[in-house]
Amino acid sequence: MTTDTAVYWDPYDPALVADPYPTYHRLLEEAPLYYNDRHDFYAVTRFADLERGLPDWRTFSSARGNILEIIKSGMEIPPGTLIMEDPRIHDIHRRLLARVFTPRRIAALEPQVRRFCAGVLDPLTGKDGFDLVAAVGAEMPMRVIGMLLGIPESDQASIRDTVDDFLRTEEGEQMDLSEGAVLSNELLADYVDWRAKNPSDDLMTELLNAEFEDEDGVTRKLTRDEVVLYVTVVAGAGNETTGRLIGWTGSVLAQHPDQRQELVDDPSLIPNAVEELLRYEPTGHAIARYVNRDVEFHGRTVPAGSAMIFIVAAANRDRRCYADPDRFDIHRPIRHQMTFGHGVHFCLGAALARLEGRVALEELLKRFPRWEVDWAGARLASTSTVRGWETLPITIG
Repeated sequence: MTTDTAVYWDPYDPALVADPYPTYHRLLEEAPLYYNDRHDFYAVTRFADLERGLPDWRTFSSARGNILEIIKSGMEIPPGTLIMEDPRIHDIHRRLLARVFTPRRIAALEPQVRRFCAGVLDPLTGKDGFDLVAAVGAEMPMRVIGMLLGIPESDQASIRDTVDDFLRTEEGEQMDLSEGAVLSNELLADYVDWRAKNPSDDLMTELLNAEFEDEDGVTRKLTRDEVVLYVTVVAGAGNETTGRLIGWTGSVLAQHPDQRQELVDDPSLIPNAVEELLRYEPTGHAIARYVNRDVEFHGRTVPAGSAMIFIVAAANRDRRCYADPDRFDIHRPIRHQMTFGHGVHFCLGAALARLEGRVALEELLKRFPRWEVDWAGARLASTSTVRGWETLPITIG
């Protein structure tokens, strides 16, 4: 289907935040390779193009950033920011964190995650309603990541709020990358220094003590600044995306009460429901890369030196991959979806996010099998990197 006007997609356009999917569908069909001359970037949307492009780090580099604003700014990426590195250095740094995010260690966290979730939900039992994002989405992920890192519970909120402030943008504006606005790691530096003198069973201690062979073939430990950077990356990624997932769980299931009731009646359906939620409403809609060499998509050349955006949320609704992609279906068989990326940068925390999403939904449905959203009070967060609810007031029915 085509229209009389050319499709236009601008990641900073607030009009597209409320419902970007009609535009994504036009990109999928009319402009599978899209160029935005205002902001000077290319974009692809089809599942097959993301499946091809994201693993090809030699062509599509992360070393200049994974967010459009950062790539276009030309800012220097601090060493150790593994989500903004290419192999071989990326692989060395990733292996250090992979020790912590093994399937066995993530599975062992479930009792603690469930306790955290119960701790935020139990005080709400008997209430007529509450803000799901404030009560659960902003609290539970923060406590889980704080436990993993070894941050005292009394200080976890300040770390979360610092990350939120960095990601939040003014409506229609880009991320502020001016000096002093970039995410500060000073808060976490104090915790790292304290943990170096007071070791425990947590990620900070593990990183401080880990020995590895660096890119120069030297066996060493991480420097203090490297540990601080690692911890900062984990704190930011772990809080933001999982919190948004919990918000989408509340809004999407309110819109599909029959499927929500199926989950109440048969909780064994919940893991696949979480997978469908991740496909249907991913928290991060796009992944940016720097183009190292000329590459062809759909008969056109993307020149070296360009910025390329892989639109994850569009690929997750590509009819070439999913039947009736705009239909939410907790029974949908999902072979693969792009929400956690693809290739060497596949999200290390994917198993933890799935665990938190499943446990949160299980515990929520146990206490509140039915709810409605007060849409007049619901508000989407203003960021150029993630899409999700900043407030989601629900009424219990």
